[in-house]
Amino acid sequence: MPAVDTHCPYCALQCAMRLTPTPDGPLPLEVAPRDFPTNRGGLCQKGWTSAEVLAVPDRLTEPLVRDADGELRPATWDQALATVAQAVRRTWTSYGKDAVAVFGGGGLTNEKAYTLGKFARVALGTRMVDYNGRFCMSSAAAAGNRAFGLDRGLPFPLADLAEADAVLLLGSNVADTMPPLVQHLGPVRERGGLLVVDPRRSATAALTGDGGGLHLQPVPGTDLVLLLGLLHVLVADDLVDNDYLAGRTTGWDAVRGSVAEWWPARVADTTGVPERALRQAARLLADAAPARGGAGAYVLTGRGAEQHTHGTDTVSAAINLALALGLPGRDGSGYGCLTGQGNGQGGREHGQKADQLPGYRSIEDPDDRAHVAAVWGVTPQSLPGKGVAAVELLRRCGRDVRVLLVHGSNPVVSAPDARAVTDQLRALDLLVVCDVVPSETALIADVVLPVTQWAEEEGTTTSLEGRVLRRRKAVDPPSGVRSELDLLADLAALLGAPVPFERDPARVLDELARASAGGRADYAGVSHQRLDADEALHWPVPATDHPGTPRPFLDRFATADGRAAMVPVRAGRPADDLRPDAPLFLVTGRLLAQYQSGAQTRRVAALRRSAPGPFVELHPRLAARVGVEDGDPVTVRSARGEVVAPARLSRSIRPDTVFMPFHWPGVNELTNDATDPVSGMPEFKVCAVEVVSA
Repeated sequence: MPAVDTHCPYCALQCAMRLTPTPDGPLPLEVAPRDFPTNRGGLCQKGWTSAEVLAVPDRLTEPLVRDADGELRPATWDQALATVAQAVRRTWTSYGKDAVAVFGGGGLTNEKAYTLGKFARVALGTRMVDYNGRFCMSSAAAAGNRAFGLDRGLPFPLADLAEADAVLLLGSNVADTMPPLVQHLGPVRERGGLLVVDPRRSATAALTGDGGGLHLQPVPGTDLVLLLGLLHVLVADDLVDNDYLAGRTTGWDAVRGSVAEWWPARVADTTGVPERALRQAARLLADAAPARGGAGAYVLTGRGAEQHTHGTDTVSAAINLALALGLPGRDGSGYGCLTGQGNGQGGREHGQKADQLPGYRSIEDPDDRAHVAAVWGVTPQSLPGKGVAAVELLRRCGRDVRVLLVHGSNPVVSAPDARAVTDQLRALDLLVVCDVVPSETALIADVVLPVTQWAEEEGTTTSLEGRVLRRRKAVDPPSGVRSELDLLADLAALLGAPVPFERDPARVLDELARASAGGRADYAGVSHQRLDADEALHWPVPATDHPGTPRPFLDRFATADGRAAMVPVRAGRPADDLRPDAPLFLVTGRLLAQYQSGAQTRRVAALRRSAPGPFVELHPRLAARVGVEDGDPVTVRSARGEVVAPARLSRSIRPDTVFMPFHWPGVNELTNDATDPVSGMPEFKVCAVEVVSA
């Protein structure tokens, strides 16, 4: 095969790369970076080593079915799919359609995510479908939808950041999670305008040093209070954009009143951020805003601010701050959230969510149901209704849910309260896992189906800036490995689905385009053909001759009246707050050399050398109290479980907080599965723990 241009399989930055097959080499292909607006020729260590996952020794290359002795044994595809189909039919007879569930992933291509949602509704007839993006983007999505009428992570090209005078970054360590993105922050740092909110002095927070900006280091779980305090200062010092607020928003009076109680001294007492720093940050943002003659400012949120039981309200507070400054919908300024997973944007638009149909349509809206049903060739009445969010779906496993199909996810490692989730998965009558390697979830499955990975398939993804990108096949998959489009089509036929399922990715995208036409995430004009012609298509793309919409809010917001809706919010405490037997906060996050649950990156030798295992980062003062030194084993204990890992002493973290990376089994046994009432997002980012010497 010739060299192909494609994009990295990991995060939503989707760095451009060129893959050259190497039939006689130690790996199937060579990876080289490619110049592109987002990565500008850069790749992180994960991207450089991505080809190694294609050739890991334990790559899944044949179906596995658990036998009567409890062992996973090789099986043919016919045997494996027949096992699944028979179990599904038995479950339908005994428990009904909603006893079969689907759990998808934010790394699936648009074509696979769309087909999986269609498969759940048409072939299985179940309400029970959700995906791991509920753990990632749901709070930002909920807040964006209620403010702007549209959820697009960055409603502007990433390159716009470089022209701003200030960027406020809440809860995202992009220097480790998306290293090439840092290039876009360089000019902002040179102007002293980078503001980072993080309980740790992370690699990103360190960029504020030497005059680069300001690091605000709040108590975990108090980002919302900090944002309310920043807006209070803007109001008190008359630094808001009154003309913009009058002309482009609703709800300002209520929001203004809601921040009155968060004066700087009270915010400092609650968050630990000094009053002077709070006022300095507010003034820096205000001076950067166009209303005061600045070149522009951006407010960006990440998972650190969002993965809380009040995550949606925290994002709403960030949006309110941006709106008060007159930023969204203005060229050179704005609000955005930094999507995490490789197709975290596209994966949440086309039907994997419990309440959603393709194009970000609502499964409860009669017109939306009729439109999609017509594209699918079924009746609207045949489509099931709204299901439940991911955490609740997993809680029901082994009880109301008897069969679960998992695609592109490893919940045994990645779900909150992971030990309970593992027990629930083991209680199922049948667990089916589609994966490329024997992940921890695959190892407890009853049926394991080997599927293609990024360099072995055609398709599309949608980057963090809403640009639809082509994923291209560079090498053939191992014999015995199949695409999820193929296996879902075969399984749908075995289950007697009323319509056939398309297998060709280009034709699947054409169908997706029809199903999404007129929806909030409108891909009607997107096709493989246009993308292969190197057209830069940011959705919405409502027609085949439409150039795409890199900046969707310049003229109006996607609300009924065209104005952004400001929503007053109230501060709350973590669901699992400090107590005498758990006096410390645990925060979790990612490392430079690992990704998500680590199922792929933990198998790459160079990445293992850089990040060989979990650790507990703690301040030297805390270590002295606990009686441990650097490298000593410590036990971290929460209400749900305990983990032992080596101590890593660092003055970059607050003395009342410990940090653990979540890429290894066990860490999420500590985290809390309490969820945001609006988004269903679990509270990964803060829980109360005890730390003792092991």
